[in-house]
Amino acid sequence: MSRIPAVSVIGAGSWGTALAMMMARKGRMVYLHARHEMQANQLEEARENRTYLPGIRFPDSLGIRAGMQGLEASSGVVVALPFQAADELLPEVAVAGSNGPVIAACKGLHPQTLERVDELFSRHLGRERMALLSGPSFAREVAEGMPTATTMAAYDEALAVEAASLFDDTGFRIYTSTDVVGVALGGALKNVIAIAAGIADGLRLGHNASAALITRGLAETSRLAETCGATRETLNGLSGLGDLVLTCTGDLSRNRRMGQGLARGLDVDAVKVEIGQTVEGLRTAAAARELAHRHGIEVPIIDVVCAVIDGDMTPAGAVQYLLSRPEKAEQG
Repeated sequence: MSRIPAVSVIGAGSWGTALAMMMARKGRMVYLHARHEMQANQLEEARENRTYLPGIRFPDSLGIRAGMQGLEASSGVVVALPFQAADELLPEVAVAGSNGPVIAACKGLHPQTLERVDELFSRHLGRERMALLSGPSFAREVAEGMPTATTMAAYDEALAVEAASLFDDTGFRIYTSTDVVGVALGGALKNVIAIAAGIADGLRLGHNASAALITRGLAETSRLAETCGATRETLNGLSGLGDLVLTCTGDLSRNRRMGQGLARGLDVDAVKVEIGQTVEGLRTAAAARELAHRHGIEVPIIDVVCAVIDGDMTPAGAVQYLLSRPEKAEQG
C-alpha cells in the first residue's frame, strides 16, 4: 500500500467517483466518501459505481467511507458535490476537516446570495485553504483514463501547486492559476450557455447556429466575468472556452441534454427525470441573470434560457428573439 498520505473525495456521484479513481490509479490511498452507510456498502461490495459509472472497476487503493469518517487524517480533501449539496455539507467538512487544501470540484452560483464557488468555500473554510478544480472534463472519460487537461486555481500560487500535486496521474494534466474569479465563473456560466446550445441542437438548427451560440456565449460570459474581476485570458483558457466547447458539444453533457429535451417539447421536470442527475445550469441560470443585471451587463442568451426554463418563452421563440435583436458591432 502507498505511503503517500491519503486523500479524501467527498461525493460518490459520477464526478467524485471519477476523480477518486483517477487519483488512486497509481497506488495512492484515496477514500471516496459516500453520504450514507448503505451507499458506501454498495460501492464497496460491487467495487464499481454501478449507478453512475457502470463497468469501470475501482483501483485496489480506492477505499470507501460513509460521511466524514477519517477526514481529519487526509492530506487533502476534494469536494465533488452539486453546488447546493456542497453548501449544505461544508460546515461538516470545516468541523471534521484536515490540515491540507480543500478543493472545490463543483460549479455554480448560489441562487439566493449569488456567491461563486470560491466565495462559498471561503465563507465556510477560509480562502487560505480553498482551491478550485475546473475545466473540460467529462467524468466517464476521466474514470476511463482518457487524456484530460484542467485548471487548479487558488488565491495563492503555492496552494494551487500543492493542490495540483495530489493529482499525479500523467493523463490528467493540471495548469495552475490565481484567477479564482475567472475559473469559478467560467465553470458556472458555461452550463447555462450549454442549455442554449442544446436547444439549438434539438431544433436541428445546424452547425452554424451552434458555432454562433458558443462564440456569442463566450463573449457574454466574458463580459460578466471580467466585470466581476476575472481576466480575459482565463475565459479564453481551459476553464472558460475549453469547458464551454465541451459542454456545448459533447454528448455526455447534461446541460446540453437538458436543452435538447426542452426543444423536444418536454418540460424541465420531465427532462430532469430522463437525465437522472443534477443539471447545474438550471439553478445557475437565474442567479447568473440576476448577477448580470446587478452589474448592468447585457446577457441575451442567459436571459432567453431563463425564459424557456420558466415557461415564459418557447425554445423556437427564444431562437427567434435572439435572431431578431438589432445588429451591433461584434466587439461592442
